[in-house]
Amino acid sequence: MASEFDLIRRYFTRPAVNAVLGVGDDCALWSPAPGMLQAVSTDMLIEGRHFLAATDPEKLGRKSLAVNLSDLAAMGADPRYALLAIALPAPDEHWIAAFARGFFAQAGRHGVELIGGDTTRGPLAISITVIGEVPQAHALRRGAVLAGDEVWLSGDTGGAALALAHQQGRIHLGGDDLVGCLARLDDPEPRVELGRRLRGIARAAIDISDGLLADLGHVAENSGVGIDITAERLPMAPALRACADADLRWECVAAGGDDYELAFTAPPACHAAIERIGAELGLALTVIGTAVPGAPRVTLRDVRGQPMQLARSGFDHFGA
Repeated sequence: MASEFDLIRRYFTRPAVNAVLGVGDDCALWSPAPGMLQAVSTDMLIEGRHFLAATDPEKLGRKSLAVNLSDLAAMGADPRYALLAIALPAPDEHWIAAFARGFFAQAGRHGVELIGGDTTRGPLAISITVIGEVPQAHALRRGAVLAGDEVWLSGDTGGAALALAHQQGRIHLGGDDLVGCLARLDDPEPRVELGRRLRGIARAAIDISDGLLADLGHVAENSGVGIDITAERLPMAPALRACADADLRWECVAAGGDDYELAFTAPPACHAAIERIGAELGLALTVIGTAVPGAPRVTLRDVRGQPMQLARSGFDHFGA
């Protein structure tokens, strides 16, 4: 049976390219670039809570890094390094090799070096810390929104939540609808390049991991503004537009997690510049609402401007 250090050497050790010292010592070492701020984020994925036991390990390797890169994207940061801590029930080398393939494929796309971490025996759990850099004057922060800002959304939300509803037996999906929704759940695309392009244009941004309304609620709270979202403006994938259960549709679009799109705000004067960015990236960018004066809150409004009531606003990590 392979030891912990055998597994690390075989599957997770790569030569350091930009770091001064990478995997294999007590600490990693790197030198920050002049004039840049360090951006650091950590996310944990737990089997049974964040992914199913049958999830393809290669896709899980990609997703585990993608959800962290999404946090860097929301800050407008360039990804640089990652640390991986993983608990494994057993040293299943077939599973580990597939996971490592997915992880390093995602890392290679975004120029990320794995520079350390830890492995241990235990219930399957994956914790990744990512480190990026962003110019000092251009970090996108949740607390910078001003009343009058337009609220934008990249892509669309709800597909991952609809895939989960399918897996839970709440709805049946088939054909292209099922393939598309499962791709959103199992293999999300971090909007790293969009985050870079929004530097100096957007005031604030957040990635949609726990639900659109819940995540925008953090922005509203940090900035001390209200946010009005117009329901009819929210973009929907075909599977969601075709969903006959209206309550489930709005639950997925407005409160479903795991989308990893970016919601961001910008002054109206930047509208044309943002549209150009979307066209150049081939990515739909949609104005879905407005920041307004008043107490921090997020309100989803119907076509008449009346508040819509949903059973929940997002995913609660300590909920049922």
